[in-house]
Amino acid sequence: MAKAPQVIENAHNQLIHGTVLQGDLICSGNLKVDGKVVGNIISPNRVVVGETGIVEGEMKCQNAQVYGDVNGFINCEDVLVLKSTAKIKGDIKTGKMVIEIGAFFTGNCSMSSGETT
Repeated sequence: MAKAPQVIENAHNQLIHGTVLQGDLICSGNLKVDGKVVGNIISPNRVVVGETGIVEGEMKCQNAQVYGDVNGFINCEDVLVLKSTAKIKGDIKTGKMVIEIGAFFTGNCSMSSGETT
């Protein structure tokens, strides 16, 4: 059986502009997407979708900043920041959200503090 990836503190993964990944991307460190991901992204840390970044699939992470395009469900446990250049088409579930003027969002949003009532 495969071992779970070891978490390396301050680890940073980057998918550069011009790169296309088809399939699920699972990483244990922070991730910056400046290329295109056609599939799901799963990270227990922070995901940044750069201005040239495109994600076509689900994103599941602790924190996220989106400057580029996401077409799919975003499940961000803590804080999601939609920068002024962001274009989101899909539903969002997050703890907290910041939307800058100019950001585009089409979908439903569900927010919770993580507390149960």
